[in-house]
Amino acid sequence: MLTIDYAGEIVELQPGDGSFVIGRDGDLAIDDNPYLHRRFLEISHQNGVWLLANVGSQISATVNDPSSAVHAWLAPGGRVPVVHGETKISFSAGPTSYEVLFMLDAPPEVTGSTDAVADGTATLGRIELTHDQKLMLVVLAESALRNGMAGMNDIPSAAAGAARIGWTRKRFEKKIDNVCDRLAGSGVRGLKGDLGNQAVSRRARLVEYAVTCRLVSPEDLEMLGAEIDGNAT
Repeated sequence: MLTIDYAGEIVELQPGDGSFVIGRDGDLAIDDNPYLHRRFLEISHQNGVWLLANVGSQISATVNDPSSAVHAWLAPGGRVPVVHGETKISFSAGPTSYEVLFMLDAPPEVTGSTDAVADGTATLGRIELTHDQKLMLVVLAESALRNGMAGMNDIPSAAAGAARIGWTRKRFEKKIDNVCDRLAGSGVRGLKGDLGNQAVSRRARLVEYAVTCRLVSPEDLEMLGAEIDGNAT
C-alpha cells in the first residue's frame, strides 16, 4: 500500500486502484492555483513497483529520500520509481511551494550493495548489472555519491571517465549504451542521446536515475578505489 499525505489529507492507494493524479483538477486537488497544472503528477503501480510520472508541461518536482542526501529532479515527461519507505515530493507553482509525502508500507529492496553472484552479475531489484556496467556507473556518479546531488554538475565525459579507470573510451561508451538501452527498454525516459548536449544530458539522467534508485551507493566507491589501485600495480 502507498499512503499519500498532503498537509494532513491522507489518501491510501492499493496496487489495483489504477493511476492517481495530483494537480489542480486531479484526484488529489492540491490548490486552486492558476500556475499549477490541472494534471501534474501521476502515480501508478506497474510490474510490482510504484512509479511517479511528471505529466505536466512546465513545472518540475524534487523527489527526495528524507533518510539520506539523495534527491532527484523530476522534469516534465520524466518518471521515477518510488522505492523508499518515505519519499518527499517538493515543487513550486508561481509564488507557492508545496510538499507531498509518500509512504510505502513494504518498500522494495533496491540497493546497490547486493552481493555479486557466480556469473559476475549483481542483482539489483529487477535490474542486473555486470561488474563493468556497475563500475561505469560509479565512475559517472562519483561526485554525486560523495557530495549528494549537489555534485551533478561534475559528471565526467566518457573520455575522462574511461581515463579514470584505465579503459578505452570505446569500452566505456559501450557500457553506457548497454545500460541506457536496458533502462530505456524498461520505460525510463531521457536515456536516448547521441552526440554533444544530448550525450551530456543522457549521462546526467543516467546518474540521476542510478543514484536515486540506488543502483549504486556510496559504499560502491570501494569498487572505484580497487580498480584504480589494481591499475596502478
